[in-house]
Amino acid sequence: MSILADAWPALPFAEWKETCATLHMWFQIVGKIRMVQTPWTNHSWHVTLYVTARGLTTSPIPHGAHSFEMRFDFVDHELRILKSDGETRVLKLRPQSVAAFYREVMRALEDVDLAVKIDIVPNEIPSPIPFDRDEEHRSYDPEYANRFWRVLVQTDRVFKKFRARFCGKCSPVHFFWGAPDLAVTRFSGRAAPKHPGGIPHLPDAVTREAYSQEVSSLGFWPGNEMMPMPIFYSYAYPEPPGFADAKVKPAAASYNTQFHEFVLPYDEVRNSKSPDETLLDFAQSTYDAASSLGKWDRAALEEKPPL
Repeated sequence: MSILADAWPALPFAEWKETCATLHMWFQIVGKIRMVQTPWTNHSWHVTLYVTARGLTTSPIPHGAHSFEMRFDFVDHELRILKSDGETRVLKLRPQSVAAFYREVMRALEDVDLAVKIDIVPNEIPSPIPFDRDEEHRSYDPEYANRFWRVLVQTDRVFKKFRARFCGKCSPVHFFWGAPDLAVTRFSGRAAPKHPGGIPHLPDAVTREAYSQEVSSLGFWPGNEMMPMPIFYSYAYPEPPGFADAKVKPAAASYNTQFHEFVLPYDEVRNSKSPDETLLDFAQSTYDAASSLGKWDRAALEEKPPL
């Protein structure tokens, strides 16, 4: 296998959809632990996970006078709990139900005096099953968990290149466990119209605060039953007139009327001669459309390289 093919591995949704669904719920459990212990940050930036050299992490989470971190490792297939007093717990990632994972995580936290109480109803999905009763989702394929992480590693790297071109307000490159997706969002600096809300099992107040300012957002999503393939996406809120008809790169990108965003299949990136450049072309051209049609002050927002 070539280095390039290994860096951007195949991720056919049909081959790992059960593992994807289980991991989604595991990510929500760990993400909610961070959320309840961390001070609110604008646009829910306090809830996210971050890509690491081995998986995903919460970053340090406060707990009284201590802090702790929870790290998914998709190389050794473990969840590590690291506490600032030196205590550690290591849980093996393996086929098990969401309910079993939830109980194991909570017991491990209590065992090192890190008791946490979370809302056990999943967010942003229809017909959610409370974590402590979810015996349906129980798959874990280590090969595909590792592939998914490797895609995130490459995407995180390229998204950070794109982020560096902007000097206005911009989010970190971070992993939202609600969708789940890896995203980076640029802001025009202007207020946005009130968002209609309506995302399943997510309070409208949270959605409206998240979209209280004009944005152009870029992301990677592994897919679901409605769109059974991994994609890169880009959208604008509010969507400026003419955005859906904008000419963007590469030619394989298209506007999806159901999701109101431009979509580029992951396979178009991984199979291209230069995945980095293909993805950067998509990122830049969709931002160009959003910011130009939305009349952003681009001269003030875009980074100029030093002399």
